Amino acid sequence: MKAAVLHGKEDIRIEEVPERPLGVGEVRVRIEAALTCGTDLKVYKRGYHAKMLTPPCVFGHELAGVVDETRSDGWSVGERVVAANSAPCGVCFPCLHDQPNLCDDLLFLNGAYAGSIVVPARIASKNLLRLAPATSFRDAALTEPLACVVQGIEDLRLRAGEQVLVLGAGPIGLFAVALAKDAGCEVTVAGRGEERLALARRLGASRVVDMAGREDLVDAVRSMLPATRHDVVFEAVGKPSAWEAAVALVRKGGRVNLFGGCPGGTSVTFDTTLIHYSNLTLLASFHHTPRTIRRALGLIEAGIVRAADFVDGEAGLTELPELFRSMATGNRAVKTFVDVHR
Repeated sequence: MKAAVLHGKEDIRIEEVPERPLGVGEVRVRIEAALTCGTDLKVYKRGYHAKMLTPPCVFGHELAGVVDETRSDGWSVGERVVAANSAPCGVCFPCLHDQPNLCDDLLFLNGAYAGSIVVPARIASKNLLRLAPATSFRDAALTEPLACVVQGIEDLRLRAGEQVLVLGAGPIGLFAVALAKDAGCEVTVAGRGEERLALARRLGASRVVDMAGREDLVDAVRSMLPATRHDVVFEAVGKPSAWEAAVALVRKGGRVNLFGGCPGGTSVTFDTTLIHYSNLTLLASFHHTPRTIRRALGLIEAGIVRAADFVDGEAGLTELPELFRSMATGNRAVKTFVDVHR
């Protein structure tokens, strides 16, 4: 079959890859929907991911499809499914203390940009989910990234009526808008891109701060909303300056989720007096759990998050190398559907 293979920094090649035989408990899924992801873009730019993959290797991790072959008693050929990109072991210290997202032996799955993918036995038993008959594959493929944001929003323990500030209008920030609005909060978004900010409004943001031509988040938000006290700030930019801005913009007694992963080796500086005397709560949510994977699919099947809002581009598998080159140089699509069969 044809598959996208990552060979290193900014080096994706479409190659013929043999389909390996299934092991006990494994499931082969014919991929019907694969989506681009900000994490994949980071991996493309850096040429590796310390935990998820080591080149040369198949690539991509947001997918949904149909069971094509199985050696698992729990699955049948023809079932429509979505697979998470990992599953915890269930026996290490974090798993036994209700933190499976921090599993010491987290098993990752990559290879969504291909005709099919082999789902390992652990993932097949813990994080492969059946789709409702009416659920489209494009909608279902949003499950994994949405589950990460579900984790972050649940960690914040939002309350109806709270003022939530989302920093960043990429897919993660936009997911956060939809979930915060669904929780009954008033949402403000600070980000770039006319179309993305328009989408933020459609998803429920009552105010947007357009950062076009501006770098200082604190100044931009305060100058536009001088009287607003933000109970919660959800940082979805992934830059040290945005982490620092998030802490500066939350009200006394407020909560901050430093959600966006910053480049390795970077650091931040916080005002210790501000954090202490303002009694701030700082969180940094990571990844997802089997429970939030199921919660995310439930939100999708309830229509709260839809591919029609988030998937605004389409490309064939053979176009993937050029697609990632364009993403690295400023392509502003929220998410692109990759037709892996052309």
